[in-house]
Amino acid sequence: MKRLDVAVIGAGFIARTHLPAWIALGARIRIFSTDAQAALLAEEFGLTEAACLEEALDGASVADICTPTTTHRDIALAAFAAGADVLCEKPLALTPADALEMAEAADKAGRLLYPGHVVRFFPAYARLRSAVGSGALGRPAVARFTRTGRYPTWSPWFADTALSGGIVTDQMLHDMDIARWLFGEVVSIHATQRGHLTTHAAASAAASEGPVATGSATLTHDSGVITQVLGVWGPPTTPFRYTFHVAGSNGTLTHDSLAHPSLRVTGAAGAEDGAVPTGDFGEDPFTAQIHEFASAFQGGPAPRVNALDGVAAVKIAAAARRSAATGLAVAVHDAAPPTLTEGSPR
Repeated sequence: MKRLDVAVIGAGFIARTHLPAWIALGARIRIFSTDAQAALLAEEFGLTEAACLEEALDGASVADICTPTTTHRDIALAAFAAGADVLCEKPLALTPADALEMAEAADKAGRLLYPGHVVRFFPAYARLRSAVGSGALGRPAVARFTRTGRYPTWSPWFADTALSGGIVTDQMLHDMDIARWLFGEVVSIHATQRGHLTTHAAASAAASEGPVATGSATLTHDSGVITQVLGVWGPPTTPFRYTFHVAGSNGTLTHDSLAHPSLRVTGAAGAEDGAVPTGDFGEDPFTAQIHEFASAFQGGPAPRVNALDGVAAVKIAAAARRSAATGLAVAVHDAAPPTLTEGSPR
C-alpha cells in the first residue's frame, strides 16, 4: 500500500486521540491549527507544523478534520479541491444543507468522505449490532441509549448552540446514529434540551461556571421500533458512562459501561448465557476507526460508516433541535440524495 500523507487540521482533544493511530500506521503527518496548539502537538509527537491550511493540504492524500463543527464544510471543500480524501469529526456540519454539500462535493471530486462516528467502533455497540442482526433478540421493539460525561469546558464553543448545536447535536448525535444503524431510518423525533446552552457572547462565562446540560429524544423508526436517547453533560467530576437496553420478542440485551464490561442476553426463550460473545473487547475504538478508514483510503473495503450516514445523522439532529425549540414532534425526511451511492466513488 502507498504511504498515507495526512493533513491533521485542528489540534484539540480529537486531534490528540487521532494522532497515535496515524503514527502507528506510518503516516507522514502535517498539522495545522489557528492557535498555538499545533506547535505543541508537533513538538510532542514529532510532526511537521504547517503554516496555513493550503500548506497542510498540499500533497496530502487524506485530510483529518478535527476543528469546531462550523468550520467543517469549508475545510472539507478545500481538501476535495486539493485532491484529498476526508475523515471529518462528527457531526459533518450543523445543517443538513452543509452536510449534503460536503457529500456531493466528495462524490463530484471522486474522493471519499467519512464522518468520525466512533461509537460504531466501540466493541459493545459492534456486538449489539451483531446480536440484533443475527436475530438473537427476535423482533426488536424498543431501545434506550444513554451517554453521560463532563461538560466539555475545555473550549467555550461547545456552550454556544450556534457553533455546536448543543448537547443534542454534539453528544446525542452518537446514539441517534447508533439507533438508525440498528433499526433503520428515523421518520419522526420528539426532543428536549435543557441547561447551559447559550449564545456566543455568554459562552465563555457559561463554560467557567461548572455548567450542566441534558437532552432527550424519542425516535420513531420506519421499521416500527421506538428508541429513546438521553444525554448528560455534567460537572467536572462526572464519570464517562454509556448504557443501552434493547428489548425484542425473544429477550433483552443490556450494557452499562461502568457496571460490567460484557454483554448478556436475558429472558430469551432457549437462549444460553453465551449467546452473545463476552470477554476481551480488544482495540481502542479511535484506533479501530482510523485503521478501517485508512484501509478504505488505500483502496480497501468500505468501512462501516459513510458520508450518507453522516448526512442522515445531521438531519436527525437538526430535526431534534427543531423539536426541542417548538416542543412538537418533527418529521425526519430521508437525507440520501438519489445521485449519491453508499459505496466508494472510485
